[in-house]
Formats: sequence, structure tokens, C-alpha cells
Amino acid sequence: MTVPTRPLPTAGAVPRSDDWVVLAGADLPEPKSRRAPRTRDTVLQVVAIGIVLSALVALAGAFIIKRLAEQQAVHDVAEKTDVLAQSVVQPALTDAMTGNPRAATRVLRPVIAPSLTDTLLVRVKLWSPRGTVVFSDEPRLIGRTFPLDDEARDALQSPQTTADISNLDRPENRFERGQGKLLEVYRPVWTPGGRPLLLEAYFKYATVDSRSSGLWRGFAGILISAIAALLILIVPLVAFLLNRTKRAHEQREEMAQRAVAASDEERRRIGASLHDGAVQQLAAASFDLAGRAQQAAAAGEAEHAQVLTAAAATVRGTVGGLRSLLVEIYPPNVGAAGLASALRGLASALADRQVEVFYDIDEEVAATLPPPTQEEMFRVVQECLRNVAKHSGARQVIIGLHELPGGWARMEIEDDGTGFDAAADAAEGHLGLELIADAARRCNAELAVGSRPGQGTRFRMDVRVP
Repeated sequence: MTVPTRPLPTAGAVPRSDDWVVLAGADLPEPKSRRAPRTRDTVLQVVAIGIVLSALVALAGAFIIKRLAEQQAVHDVAEKTDVLAQSVVQPALTDAMTGNPRAATRVLRPVIAPSLTDTLLVRVKLWSPRGTVVFSDEPRLIGRTFPLDDEARDALQSPQTTADISNLDRPENRFERGQGKLLEVYRPVWTPGGRPLLLEAYFKYATVDSRSSGLWRGFAGILISAIAALLILIVPLVAFLLNRTKRAHEQREEMAQRAVAASDEERRRIGASLHDGAVQQLAAASFDLAGRAQQAAAAGEAEHAQVLTAAAATVRGTVGGLRSLLVEIYPPNVGAAGLASALRGLASALADRQVEVFYDIDEEVAATLPPPTQEEMFRVVQECLRNVAKHSGARQVIIGLHELPGGWARMEIEDDGTGFDAAADAAEGHLGLELIADAARRCNAELAVGSRPGQGTRFRMDVRVP
């Protein structure tokens, strides 16, 4: 049976379908801040972080290995050039060769030819200090003169072997450009008479790639082993810590529930003490003052009677205020009074704020709901009315409870207050909305709110009917 307390007004604007913001429901997960950490998810996150870090280390390692490989390859080709200079070229030099490229070619070609069978050696050049190519395995360069670059001049002026990646853009290197990237080495040699010449050798860059592959194989093995060992050590530790965290979370939840229960019990104790003590005494005092006012009026003491009547009215107002406070701190027992009756008891808390509360409740539907569901629905309405009293500035509130098709019951709380940005407050985790959503989750209800600034607010809570 639907029992409205009086004809129902329209509290606020009905939210459009796109204004509803879902706060709790089957498809809406519990906020992360309220969930205990799950071991499986966290372990997977740790493994994923390990993989990402491994990839970053691998990229950094690849760059470092490339640089190391270049340095080692440069060192290797420098040593090969030293051997070529000391064992092959310098013993075959004569003083006459410095100004006679043909003589140099006749003598050096036979002795250098075997060295050119090395698959990494691409080109050999012998320079005079003036930049003339005295000998080369490329005949078109012999006798040509080119400006010596800085590395070549440094190698002659301070005798040393220098090696680096070749710059093939220079004119004297046009015959090597089809070989790809090359390493070049400068090494000074001397004729028997002490005249300096500059030996230049070019090697394929493949030696760097070969070195890189070797270094990378060793590095990758160490890296993979180290990461695997680290994960083997970390994953069980993380799982252990997460289990402890989960137990601590459960203990905190249990302690929070105990604290709420203790708070409820204390509120009930205080409420009972006020009801059985101060409220009853004040009520008796108001009756006594009213009786004495009547006696004074009968005795012709009109002024005295007026004072006593005013005092009695003040005491009655105080009693009314205390009873409203009692409903706030000690709400009626939903299980004993029933949901419909308990909800009507909440209206007194808003009476002092000149807020009218209208009810449109199907008592038969309310009675069929399980007691835990009734408790949570009562808490939802109570929290909504608290928000109305504190924030909305509403003058009317409508509370409705009806049966829906498909075995559902819907409770709605609507006010004509200032409204708020429901989507923004829900995204920010507004405490009032979180408290209402928590109550809805505890009874597996679907909860939505529709509100916009200046358009009032409507909460909609749907629960299954057994």
C-alpha cells in the first residue's frame, strides 16, 4: 500500500538521462582506495616493471656495447697496422722511394699483396709528408697529391698510431666509398735514412659489428641471469609483503567496523540517557509550568500566568529540539520500527530548518526487503538528508519507495536545493557521496545521482526484491 503523507509537490528538475552519475552498481568497481591490494595484480605489475627496466637496461647496454666495440675494434686495427708497418712495410723501404712512386710500387706491391688477402683490410696507402701518395694498392692514387688532414699531420709530427672512423667525403677516399663505413689507421714509418713516410690502412667496419655481437652475447647472458635472479628474489618477497598488507587492511577494516559499531552503541547510550533523563524531566517541567500558569490565571494573576506560559512554551521548544537531536544521534531501530516508520522519523531533524519532507512509500514493498537492506537504505536516506540540511538550502524533500518491474525496488530522494556538479564531485571522491555509495555497495544496490547547479538533486537507489 502506498501511503503519501500529503499531496506531493515537485521538488526539483528531473535529471536528464545523461545527467545521472552512477556511484555504485554491479558494473562499477569499488574505488581503489577502498580495495585491499591483490597479490596477483601486484606481482604482475612487478614483473612488468622488471621487463620495462630490462628493456631500458638493454637499450642503454646496446649503446654502451657499441661504443666499447668501436674502441676495441679501433685498438685491434691499430695493432694490425703496427704489425703491417713493422714487419712488412718498413723493412722494404729505401730512401729512393720517397721521390719515386714507381720504384716504391715495384718493391712494395709484392710484399704487401699477401696482407691484402685479409678480408677486413680494404686499402693501403703510403704518403709523403707533402701529401703525395707514394704507394697504394689502388693504382689510380699513386703519384697524386692531396692535403693531409689533421690526424695525418699529427701522426707525422708526434710519431704515434692513430685510428678512427674514416671520413669518406675527402677526395682521396673516393675509391673507398663503395665499401660502406670504414676504420682508418695512420702509422708513421721511416726509410733507412730516417725519412718519414705515413702508412694509412683502411679496415671494414664489420670488425665493430663482430665485436659488438661477442660483447652483446656476454652482456645479455649476464643481464638475463641477473634479472631472473632478481625477480626470483623479489617476487616471493613482494607476495609476502602484500599478504601482510592485505591482512593489515582486513584488520583495519575490522577495526573500522568495530569503531563504527562502538560509536553507534555510544550514540545509542547517550540518546537513551537523554531520552530517559533530560527529555523526560524537561517534559515534566513543561507540564508543571503549564499547570501553574493555569492556577495563576484562575487566581487572577494574569502577568504571572503569562510568564509561566512563556516559560512552558520555551521548555516545550527545548524538548522538541532535543527530540530532533535524538533522532539524529539515535535513529529509530529499523528492524523494530520498520523502514517506512524509521524514514518518517527522520523528518523531525529538518523541522527546525523549515524543510518540509514528503513521503510516498509503498509499505508492502518496504516490508518485503531483508533487514540488512532496510538498514542500508535507511542510512542512504539519512546521509542524503544530512547533506540537504548542511549544503542544499532546500525547502522541500520527497522520499519515495516503489516496486519496479523485474523484481526490483527503487528508492528516490529528491530536493529543490541549489544542486551541485555531480560528475565533478563524484570524480573527486566527495566524502558525502562516498558514504552513500558505501551503504549502497553493502546491500548490492545500484545507486545514481542526478544534479546540476541550481537544479536540485535526486538520488536513485535500486535493490533486488526477494
